[in-house]
Amino acid sequence: MKKLAILCLTVCFLACGTSKTVHQSKKTIKGDWSLTSVKYSAIGDFKITLLNDAEKACFENSKWQFIPNNNTGTYTLSGMNCDTDQRNFSFTIDEVNEDTGLYNFLLKPTNEKGKSETNVGYRMDLTALSETSMQWEQVLTLDGKPITITMNFTKA
Repeated sequence: MKKLAILCLTVCFLACGTSKTVHQSKKTIKGDWSLTSVKYSAIGDFKITLLNDAEKACFENSKWQFIPNNNTGTYTLSGMNCDTDQRNFSFTIDEVNEDTGLYNFLLKPTNEKGKSETNVGYRMDLTALSETSMQWEQVLTLDGKPITITMNFTKA
């Protein structure tokens, strides 16, 4: 009876654990990245504040670091007239569909101690991830119409 209880608990813990695909994604995302481009699906000159932080020009060529063993990271904006102080965040990767390899990526800004001051997070689709590149997409509504923001990263 005791062995059966231990077996049931083990199966329960394994069923609730991170999938192999998500585990591999965290291994791949680990390290230093550069956000090389931010693109919009609509045409026009938009003043969109990304991650409630800064405009597109400040995010392009920004430097990012992901530390998956504690789901934290940092980024530093780049560009003229941009606040280049280091920002901290926590993140999670959730598998949406194992067959397609689609993931949800949740980024939550924090302070240096890992505490969120606003408890606000930003959910994006992690649409591509390899050893050298990564792509996030976020769909927003602008003037009643959907617009997709695509953020492309390369590994440093």
